[in-house]
Amino acid sequence: MTAARRQPAPTDPSPPTNLSDLTDNPRSAPTMRTRLSGAAWAALGIVYIVWGSTYLAIRIAVETMPPFFSAAARFIGAGLLLATLLALRQGPSALRVTKRRLGSAVLVGVLLLLGGNGLVVLAEQSVPSGLAALLVAAVPLWVVLLRRASGRHTSGATIAGVLVGLVGLGVLTAPGLSGEVGLGGLLTVIGATLSWSTGSFLAGRLPMPRNAFAASAYEMLAGGLCCLLVSAAKGELHSLDLAAVSTHSWLALGYLILFGSVVAFSAYAWLLQSAPLPLVATYAYVNPVVAVFLGWLVLAEPLSWPIVLGGAIVVGGVFLVVRSER
Repeated sequence: MTAARRQPAPTDPSPPTNLSDLTDNPRSAPTMRTRLSGAAWAALGIVYIVWGSTYLAIRIAVETMPPFFSAAARFIGAGLLLATLLALRQGPSALRVTKRRLGSAVLVGVLLLLGGNGLVVLAEQSVPSGLAALLVAAVPLWVVLLRRASGRHTSGATIAGVLVGLVGLGVLTAPGLSGEVGLGGLLTVIGATLSWSTGSFLAGRLPMPRNAFAASAYEMLAGGLCCLLVSAAKGELHSLDLAAVSTHSWLALGYLILFGSVVAFSAYAWLLQSAPLPLVATYAYVNPVVAVFLGWLVLAEPLSWPIVLGGAIVVGGVFLVVRSER
């Protein structure tokens, strides 16, 4: 996920947390006092559940499918589908962009989907989906630090939220507390959050395509093609045996393409025009809770006290940041 500042549009919750665009967005949005329609609540539920469930789907997909190949198939497929739907609904002209805006979309797509999502997919070969989601929940914290480094004023409450969240990350990654999960996998997820945060930060400052859906289609295609190149460089394509990929992995990939990267994104983009931004931003701390619950329910992922405690602290920090920034 990401489009121009006035229409932030992350392609996925894995991690879908473009808080910089939400908090910097200068456009007039519905206030918290606005009475929401049933469609708005339904769209918010889709963002909560679908984006929260993508971590579980990724974990199932990489059980029998090479990680970067699965990421490439997901984003190339979703990018082509989104571009086709956009051309059918708004005409081919909706996809026309200048070279400069296309270059910005490519850069953001590589940071978000290769560096961000690709590393999460790689890490989930050994990191439980719920734990990965809790680590990804820290993206808004990094975005705040990037904004502060760029000279933007940051309130004391926001800084307090960042510090709380960093304490939670310390609990989640402390040696010996994460059980059998290796430190390398945890650091890979943190590296993914840094790449995603950088892409989110730049998306609000670069000349992006004006159409949010066109921007995301180009980002998906750029990120997916780069994932394919990495997959080839790692030898995944040479050793790939499609017959060995389980039905569950194929279904998970299809779910990620259709629901994770198209349906939920469309619901999110619509919410930005129809619901209060502070309410929309709550997905940043609801998604990891959904992911942890589904990982425990479907894959019997353990809920050790460091994961529960560290996750609660991270989510609490993100809550403080979203609340103070709204």
